[in-house]
Amino acid sequence: MTNQLDTKSQAWSALFSEPMSELVKRYTASVFFDKRLWQADIKGSLAHAEMLAAQGIIGAADHADIQRGMAQITAEIESGAFEWKLDLEDVHLNIEARLTQLVGDAGKRLHTGRSRNDQVATDVRLWLRGEMDLIIALLADLQKSLVDVAEQNVEVIMPGFTHLQVAQPVSFAHHLLAYVEMFARDAERLHDVRRRTNRLPLGAAALAGTTYPLDRERVARTLGMVDAQGQPQVCQNSLDAVSDRDFAIEFTAAASLCMVHISRLSEELILWMSQNFGFVRIADRFTTGSSIMPQKKNPDVPELARGKTGRVVGHLMGLITLMKGQPLAYNKDNQEDKEPLFDTVDTLKDTLRIFSEMVGGRLNPATGQKEGGITVNAVAMEAAVKKGYATATDLADYLVKKGLPFRDAHEVVAHAVKTAQAQGVDLSELPLATLQKFDSRIAQDVFGPLSLQGSLNARNTLGGTAPAQVRLQIARHRGRLG
Repeated sequence: MTNQLDTKSQAWSALFSEPMSELVKRYTASVFFDKRLWQADIKGSLAHAEMLAAQGIIGAADHADIQRGMAQITAEIESGAFEWKLDLEDVHLNIEARLTQLVGDAGKRLHTGRSRNDQVATDVRLWLRGEMDLIIALLADLQKSLVDVAEQNVEVIMPGFTHLQVAQPVSFAHHLLAYVEMFARDAERLHDVRRRTNRLPLGAAALAGTTYPLDRERVARTLGMVDAQGQPQVCQNSLDAVSDRDFAIEFTAAASLCMVHISRLSEELILWMSQNFGFVRIADRFTTGSSIMPQKKNPDVPELARGKTGRVVGHLMGLITLMKGQPLAYNKDNQEDKEPLFDTVDTLKDTLRIFSEMVGGRLNPATGQKEGGITVNAVAMEAAVKKGYATATDLADYLVKKGLPFRDAHEVVAHAVKTAQAQGVDLSELPLATLQKFDSRIAQDVFGPLSLQGSLNARNTLGGTAPAQVRLQIARHRGRLG
C-alpha cells in the first residue's frame, strides 16, 4: 500500500481497514470553505521548508523542489486551474498532495516536524492578521468620511437627545465625531488583537513539540511574526499553541463591538431619514422602494447592517461556546471555528466599505470631489431643537451665574418652561417681563444664552460642542488619520 497522498488515500490510510463513508467524508471535510487559507498555507509551508533546509533537516535540492512546486501551485490556484478535492478533506492536504505529485519525495518531506494541528493554527493567524490590516484601513476610511461630513456642518445645530427626548443643542458635526471616536477605539482594539494574533504556533507539532531541531524563531522572523522591536513572537507552550483560539474570539468580539457602533449609527440614520425627522437624506443607491407604495424610499442598507450586527454577535457566542468544553489539546471541534470567523470578516469588511461611501460619498474622477454622501437638512434640525426647550439648562446656568443655587435655578426654569409650553412658544420667545416674573435677576442679557448659537458657543470646553472645540477635534482627527 502506498502512503503517497492522492485522491484515493488519506495521510492515515495505512491504519484503517475500510474507507471513510461518503456521508462522513462530506460531514468532516472543510476544503470548500478553508481553501481561502491557501495563500497563508503556502506562505507558512515555504517558511517551514526554508528553516528545515537551514537546519539540515532536508537537503537544498528538496528545498528548491518545494519552492518550485509551490510556485506552480500558486499559479494554478490564481488561474482557477487547481482542482480542489473533497477526498483530501482540507486546504492543507490538497496543497500537499499536489506538491507531491509535482516534486515527488520532496513534497513528502515538507511535513517533517509539523502537524496539521500547528499548521492550521498558523494559517488562520496569518490569514487573520492580513484581514485585520485591511479592516483597520477600512475603519480609517469610514472615519475620514465622517470627518468630511462633520467639517461641512460645524455650524449646523441639531437637538442632542437623552432618552430620545430633546435635551440640549449640539453641533451636527459634534454628533458625527462621536462615531469617529467609537471607530477609532475599534481600530485600537484590532491593533491590540493583531499583536496577540501575530505569534507562531508552527513547530508545536501535534501537541508536544517535535524531536527535530527546529528553529521556530527563524520561522517567526520569516513570517513577520515579530514585535515592535523586531523580536520573534513564538507560542511558548506546545499544548496551548495548537488548541488556542483566543485570537479568533478576541477578533470576533472586537468585530461585534464595531458592528454595534455601526448599528447605532444605522438606527440614527433610519430615524433621521424618516418623515417625522427629515434631518438627512442618503443617496438613492443605498435605498429601495416599496412593491405597492410608490412614494417610499426605504433605508435598507442601514436596516440590514443593524440586522447583520446580530449575525456577527451570534458568531462570537458560537465561538465562545465552541471552546468552552474542550480539553487540551487539539479537537476536531476546532474545524467549526473557521466559518463563523470567515463570515465575521466578510460581513465587517463589506459593511465598512458600504458605510464609508454611504456617509461620505464616492469620488468623482472627473472633478476629484466626493459626491452622493449624506445630505443634511439644517432647517429641519433647527426646527426640531426649538420644539424641545433645549436651552432650558442654559437659563438655569444663567441664573446660577447671577447667584442663584442650581437647584433653585432648576425649579425656576421648570416654571418658565411650563409657561412657554402653555403659550406654545420657545423660552427665547417669552417676553423679558414674563421671564422676570420667575426671578428678578433675569435681565436683557438672558437672550444671548437662550439662543441656539449662544448655547452652542457657551460649551467651549475640551470635548464640548462649541464650534471652536469641534474644529479643534476635526483638526486632531485629520492629523491622526492622515
